[in-house]
Amino acid sequence: MALTIGVPKETAAGERRVAIVPEVVRKLVTQGFEVVVEAGAGEAAYFTDDAFREAGARIGTCSEALGADIVLKATPPLKPEIGKMKPGSLFLGLLDPLGMPALCLELANRSVTALSMELAPRISRAQKMDALSAMSSVAGYEAVLQAAAALPRFFPLLTTAAGTLKPANVLVLGAGVAGLQAIATARRLGARVSAYDIRDAAQEEVRSLGAKFVELVFETQQDADTGGYATALTAEKAAQQTALLVPHIAAADVVISTALVPGRPAPILVTDEALQAMKPGSVVIDLAAPGGGNCTATKPGKTVTSHDVRIFGPLDLPSKAPVDASAMYARTLFAVLTEFSDGEAFRPNFEDEIFKGMCVTHEGQVVHERIRTLLDT
Repeated sequence: MALTIGVPKETAAGERRVAIVPEVVRKLVTQGFEVVVEAGAGEAAYFTDDAFREAGARIGTCSEALGADIVLKATPPLKPEIGKMKPGSLFLGLLDPLGMPALCLELANRSVTALSMELAPRISRAQKMDALSAMSSVAGYEAVLQAAAALPRFFPLLTTAAGTLKPANVLVLGAGVAGLQAIATARRLGARVSAYDIRDAAQEEVRSLGAKFVELVFETQQDADTGGYATALTAEKAAQQTALLVPHIAAADVVISTALVPGRPAPILVTDEALQAMKPGSVVIDLAAPGGGNCTATKPGKTVTSHDVRIFGPLDLPSKAPVDASAMYARTLFAVLTEFSDGEAFRPNFEDEIFKGMCVTHEGQVVHERIRTLLDT
């Protein structure tokens, strides 16, 4: 009997993505899956019910989608949604397990096996499953567009009858996927771009995009974990870092901050002193807002003004480009699905480092060691 895949409509405020797109539906149906998409699930991303039908999906109710053998979502499920999932079913999606470990317990209590897309290990075989990198790329691109729209001056060098206008200075803090995409996008818009990252390995990538790498002279410990993420600094080193960043921030018209440490509050990089040093009308786009923000003035989900500098704390940037963001996300889900299941059976495999790394709940238990530790504290 064919496994059913259910795709409910996203209900999170401002969310426009959908977890599956017609292109991926066709592939799943070809492999023997039955796909049920809640009516209207793709409308905000411009994927119509008719398009899903033509691809081979059945349009159903929310309860039918949540009651499928496998449930796909772009955002963590709400408690009432978990209550509609079948015991023994599989949930696959972004769960924010380090930020919301109690949600994993709810899934375990429902006997749902849950794989968190955030926990895909950073190894070559899992690159096609890396939803975080895909969404970070969208966020980095959208951050620059938001900054360009908010900045009261042009990004590029312009020579006009009224004289020459100098390009805007953009400083990107954190050169991960989001930061690198922000660098590339700001460069394409003609800005003069510099970037800072605590990881020495980031220098070559920054310079390859035509940006200047900001080097701060202070000692660090191990600056990246085994997954390639930056690690947290001691309080003393963090204070040195922020002090050394002040003149670089002051010289910028736009600061785009992207620094996150998984499972920890976002590190402060833009202090009140740095904001005071910036020119009036400057802009800060804080992509670390979901983790509290890299700027002391950031209010997650809001735009505030401090010292005549506007600070944006966006929480939903991937939803600003829902067509491509949905397509990219759906492809990462497809990669996971086809790795551990076919149209007739789902195959848990705790001997596989990808499955073991992503699985947070199974057979009524929270099985991920780090999530268990968070629940016990």
